[in-house]
Amino acid sequence: MAYITVSGADVYHEVAGDGPPLLLLHGGYCSIETMRAQIDDLSRAYRVYAPERPGHGRTADREGPITFDGIVTDIIGYMDAVGLADAHLLGFSDGGIAGLLLALDRAERVRSLVAIGANLDPSGLVEGDDAIDKSGADGHVPADPLVRELEQKMQADYDRLSPDGPEHAEVMREKLAQLWQNEPCIPVARLASVTAPTLVMAGDHDSITTKHTVRIAEGIPHAQLCIVPGASHLVMMERPALVNRIVAEFLGAVAG
Repeated sequence: MAYITVSGADVYHEVAGDGPPLLLLHGGYCSIETMRAQIDDLSRAYRVYAPERPGHGRTADREGPITFDGIVTDIIGYMDAVGLADAHLLGFSDGGIAGLLLALDRAERVRSLVAIGANLDPSGLVEGDDAIDKSGADGHVPADPLVRELEQKMQADYDRLSPDGPEHAEVMREKLAQLWQNEPCIPVARLASVTAPTLVMAGDHDSITTKHTVRIAEGIPHAQLCIVPGASHLVMMERPALVNRIVAEFLGAVAG
C-alpha cells in the first residue's frame, strides 16, 4: 500500500502509467475503486494519479467538518507532495466541484478539466433528493437494479477499506450531508473566468438536474457538454467504456 503525507494526513494513493499527468478526484462517500475503470484504461496513455482524501477509501478520517476549501487545499497539497506543477483533472461529483474550484482559483495548476456530475450549489440537486442521496449513502433503495448493485458495492468498499472501521460510516454520512446541504457556492458568472479546456459530463438521470449541468457548460468559455444516455450519477461505473472513450478523445485533443 502506498501512502504519502498531505497536510499532516497519511493519504493513500496509486500512480499508474506514463505520459502527461492526469489527476483523478473521486466523489463523496467514494474511494478510487469507483474510478477503477478509468485508472486501468487511461493509464495506458497518461501518468494517472489517484489519491483518496481523508475519510474515504483507505485514508483515515480526521477531526472537523468537510468543506470544499479543505478539499481543494488537500488537492494542492497532494500535487505538491508528488511534484505535480500542473495536471489534467478528471473529477467526479465532489471531485468535479473541486476541479471547477481549482480551475477558477488555481488556474496555473490545471491543464484541462473533465467535471462529471458536478454542481455549483445545492439547488442543482434533483428536486426531492435530499443531499445524501447524491452518493447513495443514505440507505435509500434505487429503482434501477444496476445502480442498486453499484451503491451496495460502494458501501461494501467503505466497510472493507476504511481504517476507521465500518461503524464510522454514520459519521461520514453526517459530515457529507452537512457539506452537500450548504456547499458548494459557485456563482455561475464566475465560470466565465475558467481558461482551461473543459468537458462537462453527467448522466441523463443524474442526481444533478440536466438544466443545471447545461448551465455549467454554457458558463465556461468553449466548454464541451456530454449527457450520457441511460445513466445515473454513477455514470462512470454504469457506462465505463463509453465514458472512457469520450474522456480519452477530449484529452487527446487538448493534452500536451
